[in-house]
Amino acid sequence: MPELDEKDEQLIKNLVKAGLQRNIAKALVYLKKVEESTSVEIERAARLRQPEVSIAMQLLEKKGWIVKKDIKKEGKGRPVYKYRLSKPFSEIVAEIENDLNKKIEEIKSIIEGLKSY
Repeated sequence: MPELDEKDEQLIKNLVKAGLQRNIAKALVYLKKVEESTSVEIERAARLRQPEVSIAMQLLEKKGWIVKKDIKKEGKGRPVYKYRLSKPFSEIVAEIENDLNKKIEEIKSIIEGLKSY
């Protein structure tokens, strides 16, 4: 199980600056590093608590950035899922870039509106 390194931390910082919550950015960067992962592996590698991973996975799934696969296991207890990116990381970055560009255009429009007074 790979750990997040300095390069990953810099990527996380940039994703946070781009508007992602830190826990979501950590989970996303970890999934970028691995083929697929369970929530327990994400917890350990990204140093997140179980509820933080669950919330991050729900949001990433809602955005369409990850796929969740149910793993059959013996006995009772919590269900176990494996997660993986649903598309190349470069496509996710392109989506983030599009969102940021829309925000820039909105801000420019607000500034122009203010200047007109």
